[in-house]
Amino acid sequence: MVKRKYTPEFIVNVVEEYLQSHETLKHVERKYKISRSLLRIWVLKYKYHGTNVFYCTGHRSYTKEFKTRCVEEYLRSENSAIQIVAKYNLSDQRLLRDWIKKYNSNMELEDSTIKQEVHMARAKRKTTLEERKEIVRYCIENGQDYKSTAQKYDVSYSQVYSWVRKFKTKAEAGLEDRRGHHKDDDEVSELERLRRENNRLKQQLREKEMLYELLKKVEEFERM
Repeated sequence: MVKRKYTPEFIVNVVEEYLQSHETLKHVERKYKISRSLLRIWVLKYKYHGTNVFYCTGHRSYTKEFKTRCVEEYLRSENSAIQIVAKYNLSDQRLLRDWIKKYNSNMELEDSTIKQEVHMARAKRKTTLEERKEIVRYCIENGQDYKSTAQKYDVSYSQVYSWVRKFKTKAEAGLEDRRGHHKDDDEVSELERLRRENNRLKQQLREKEMLYELLKKVEEFERM
């Protein structure tokens, strides 16, 4: 069977849909035809590392000490294989199983470098509003090919994805760089200060609700 290639934005969308809904793993698994173990790894990676973990892929080096720590943590039954793969951002369970097999066979675990596809530019460069508009237009006109767009304009994959996502929800206003333009509460009117406080309270409520849903999902994992 040919291994399917999932894009970072697809993974993030699936994970966030699962975490923010009342759907079960089984439902999401059937909807997207994803194995349950892979879905669990995605969700746990999201929990441990956030969305950036799905974009920041590249050449990874594993020292023998790192491999030994992963293996011994598993053998001590501190975490399941899936939890270790997610916690240490390993590519898949097969990699961990290979280390376990060598460890149990008294074979030396050697330092190694795993070559993976690179989705990130060397560094995030500064862009103007007009550049971001052009980048978004190009990406959308070319079937939302984030990778080729990032390569063409020498920006990161995650930057392109973020700009396109903001453009779809807020139009060109979403592409404005608001850094450095935020006034402190004591510099705005009383009405604006109350609006901000209201928004903060709403955000705290949303975060609590999301945390509650996340805890429910984690409990679901642990019961399986």
